[in-house]
This record gives sequence, structure tokens and C-alpha cells, in this order.
Amino acid sequence: MLLVPCPHCGPRNASEFRYVGEATTRPDPRGASPEAWRSYLYLRRNPCGWQHESWYHRAGCRKYVTVERHTLTNEVRPATGPAAGVPVEGGTAAERGSAVDATATPPPGGAP
Repeated sequence: MLLVPCPHCGPRNASEFRYVGEATTRPDPRGASPEAWRSYLYLRRNPCGWQHESWYHRAGCRKYVTVERHTLTNEVRPATGPAAGVPVEGGTAAERGSAVDATATPPPGGAP
């Protein structure tokens, strides 16, 4: 069973969440080129190892969380440090000193 650490609800089964994808910085909608949007929407690094991901807690607090997941072992831990630096309201999670980012910018199209 894959447990995702939610900062509001505690560790929960991954079936309560919707996997959003690799945590990336969203381009500025006012000046981004089509190539920048294509890269943001479709291109992924797909590393073997630790990756920062966004998950939406649809069956719980209904917040976005950023976690680190090892793509080979599926070990999951809260995102920390500069890697949690996905832009969010009020600065990055690292700037706010948060271990888990529960307010990450939703993906295009919003939540299900």
C-alpha cells in the first residue's frame, strides 16, 4: 500500500488522492510561448530515483500536497528544502519553512 503524507490529515492511502504529476513551475500565462506551454504540459524528466510530485487529496482535505517519491521503490516522504520550491501563494514552501506544500498551484483544468 502506498501511503501519501498529508500535512492536514496525516498519512493516507494513495487511493484517496489524485496524482497530478511532476512538480514543475507553471509558465506565466501572459507571456509564455507555445513551446513553454508544451514543455510544461507534456514533457517530463521521468528520473529513476527521487522525484517531486503534486497530489490532490480529493477524499480528504481537498488540498494539493507536494511530496518526494522514489520512482523505483515507491517510497514517499514529505518534500523539504529547495526541492519543495514550487511557486505557491505567499512564496515557496521552502521560503515559508513548510515541510509539505499543501497550497500548490492547481494544474491547468483544475481539480476533478
